[in-house]
Amino acid sequence: MSLDRTTSQVLFDNGTHKCISFTSLVKGEGVQANQFLIIDHERAAVLDPGGDLTYIPLTMELNRYTRLANLDYVMASHQDPDIITSMPRWLVYTDAKVVASKLWARFLPHLNSAFMSDRMKGNWLDRLVELPDQGQSIALGHAAILAIPAHFLHSVGNFQFYDPVSKILFSGDMGASMVENASQPLEDFEAHIPKMKAFHQRYMCANKVIRLWVNMVRKMDIEMIVPQHGSAFIGKEKVKQFLDWIETLQCGVDLMDERIFHCPV
Repeated sequence: MSLDRTTSQVLFDNGTHKCISFTSLVKGEGVQANQFLIIDHERAAVLDPGGDLTYIPLTMELNRYTRLANLDYVMASHQDPDIITSMPRWLVYTDAKVVASKLWARFLPHLNSAFMSDRMKGNWLDRLVELPDQGQSIALGHAAILAIPAHFLHSVGNFQFYDPVSKILFSGDMGASMVENASQPLEDFEAHIPKMKAFHQRYMCANKVIRLWVNMVRKMDIEMIVPQHGSAFIGKEKVKQFLDWIETLQCGVDLMDERIFHCPV
């Protein structure tokens, strides 16, 4: 593994409110993943902070923008290892609360080793914000982050996080792509489709759920969709192109048939 020291990108900054992405903090055999920081009036939240290998380089980067003492939340879109397996360290070394679906609340303590549990600040239940299925608003500084339901895209308890100030939707795995440089601006959407298609066909549950999600997102004022892997969709035209494409994609159970479900013996 190696660290890339040129990984941070300021997505939005109006002086009191900032959104920063970190695109390739750890390079190696693992899947590329993005982490995010939102700051409002000095209070901070980290979104999808990643696994144990990401913790040290991410905290080093965070210190360029804020102090860990200012961190109020660690937010997890879902339970995958590249999303939240660093949780024990955040519980030990910060006072931040963990924000996650109520469906995963009972499983997250399994990530805590006995060593970390003994050193954790406060009680586990006091450090957890359990999101109801319909989502909720989470106060941060003078603003709020909205937890938006995106269930089965791809987790049964899946949330995305919308920042009304920057008008950025942090979309988790929705819109994910496999690219060499995730900080590179996306110019040619059609050329980008092959970098997304196979992933979405396998990892997203069904077109019905996608259409429900698209209908919700079209009603929101979004300037940018930023997934947890790969390139962001910047500007309303790129957002529209992605929504138009994903809306008709057959995926998941839509593609299952007897060719898949047969005994290999």
